[in-house]
Amino acid sequence: MKVNELANKLNITSDTVRFYSRNGFLSPQKNPNNGYKLYNVKDQHRLQFIISARQLGFTVKDIAKILQEADQGHTACDLVRDIVEKKLAETERQFQHTLALRNRLQSVIIDWQNKPNKAPSSDMICHLIEGFSEHLNDNVTPTKTHESLSKHGSINKETGNE
Repeated sequence: MKVNELANKLNITSDTVRFYSRNGFLSPQKNPNNGYKLYNVKDQHRLQFIISARQLGFTVKDIAKILQEADQGHTACDLVRDIVEKKLAETERQFQHTLALRNRLQSVIIDWQNKPNKAPSSDMICHLIEGFSEHLNDNVTPTKTHESLSKHGSINKETGNE
C-alpha cells in the first residue's frame, strides 16, 4: 500500500507516515517502476504500535529503544514497564502540581470577590495579585521573587527592568 493508503487506514496524515519512514522506524519497499514507497502489513502493525505508544506519552526516543529491543529478538516488556512507571510518577507529580494550582486559583477567586479594583500605583501593578503572595505558604514573597529573577537574568539588578 502507498503512503496515503497506510495513512488512511490508521487515520493519520501522510506526513506522519513519512516522518517515521524518514527516521528509520518503517522500511517500505520502493516500487522500481515509479519510485513510490510501498508499505506492507508488518509496516502497518509497527506504525500502529508507534501511534499507540505516542498516545500513551512515549517519546520518539523511547519508541526507538523499544523497537530496537524487539528487532534484536528481545522482549521489550521490562523496558516498557520501566518507562511506564517513570511516566506515571511524572504524570502524578504534574497532576498534584496542577491540583495545587487549581486550589490556589480557587482561593484567589474567593478572596478577590469582595475586593475592589484599584488603579495601579507606582509601587503596585495589580494589588489583587500582589496581595495574593501574602497567602502563599511556599516562602515566595515579591522581594524573593524579584531577587530570584535578578539572579537568573530575567530582571536587571540595577534598573529592575527585564
